[in-house]
Formats: sequence, structure tokens, C-alpha cells
Amino acid sequence: MQIKDLNQEYDKLQAKYGAKELHSIYNGGCENNPEICFIFMNPTGKNVASSLEWTGNRFPWVGTKNIWKLFNQLNLLDEDIYQEIISKKASDWTPEFADLVYNNVVKHQFFITNLGKCTQVDARPISDAVYQKYLDLLYQEISILKPKKIITFGNQVSTIFLKQTINVSKCRKEEFKININGVEYPVYPVYYPVGNGMRNIDKSIEDIKYIINK
Repeated sequence: MQIKDLNQEYDKLQAKYGAKELHSIYNGGCENNPEICFIFMNPTGKNVASSLEWTGNRFPWVGTKNIWKLFNQLNLLDEDIYQEIISKKASDWTPEFADLVYNNVVKHQFFITNLGKCTQVDARPISDAVYQKYLDLLYQEISILKPKKIITFGNQVSTIFLKQTINVSKCRKEEFKININGVEYPVYPVYYPVGNGMRNIDKSIEDIKYIINK
């Protein structure tokens, strides 16, 4: 099975739990044993790839800026690509440019995904019950990718993914283990670094740098 084989299931769940006027957003990056798999919450309509008019790959964070600031400061994005991202308005992103950015993600050997692929029009809260609908599919993603390390962002995502209560402020730089289909993976919960979590982006960067170099 390949990662893209899961997309049809994500589209079915979008019809149930996402905004009807938006597409689901999938994932993107290095699909062969990446150094890190980053797991975020869920996409919003700020991702221009969620538009029904978008014809390209439906990667996370297309048309946004702040998350690419994080990856740039982690040295996980080439400077010329980052500067081009910063210079563009959301409407300036094309499918070709999105592919260019994600080719750079592949170059730096990481993968970006969300626990929930149900795109909402804004950053409204998603219930644990909805995220649970995506958990087995995310585990399938992990089994296909076989990442060396997994980073989960925020309390809710980390708690659901690890199936135990997580408070990221109390377990900074701490390694957890998860067994998926007989393979054990190291998981590191960190502060959510965008939206309301922008105030914690420096802590996220500090912790991720430690995790990368561990």
C-alpha cells in the first residue's frame, strides 16, 4: 500500500466532518523512512489547496507562512525556498510552487501530516471523537512511512495519538514509545507552534532541535 491509497478514505471523512465547500488536505514529504514525521491537528481553509478549484497536490500548509518559519529556523528548508514563500501572497501559490516546496521537504527528509484531514473554514475546535475516526488511518500512514522519529504537536493530538494523557509543558524533550503493527517508534510531544500557539514557537524550536540532534 502507498500513502496515496488512503486519500479516498480521507475524502469520505471530509464529507462527514469537514466543510462541504472545501477539500480534505492529505500529507506530503519524504515517504521512505523519513527522519521525522510531524503530526499537526487539522487543516483550515487558509490552506489554498483546500479550494475546490485547486488542481494540484493537496499538501498541508499550502499558502501559509508561519509554519515554514518554523521549518526554516530548524534548518529543514532551503533559504531560497523560504524567502520565496515569505514573498508570496496565499493567492500567488500555484500547484507547481507547492510541488517545489514539497520537493524541498523531501530533500530534508521529513514528512508533514495532520491527525485529522477534515478541513474546516477556520480554526474551530475539533472534538476528540472526530479525531478518533482518523486514528487508524494515521497509524496506517506511519506503518507505510516507517519514520525514525515522530513529533506530535499539542496536548490533544499527542494524547489521542499516544492513547495516554499528555501535557506538553510537563514532558518537554521526553521520549514516548508507540507500537504500531509490531514496530516501535519514538514519539516526542511538543508545543503547538502556530495560531494561538505562536507564543510557544520558540519553545517548539528549542525542543525540536534537541530531538533532531538526539
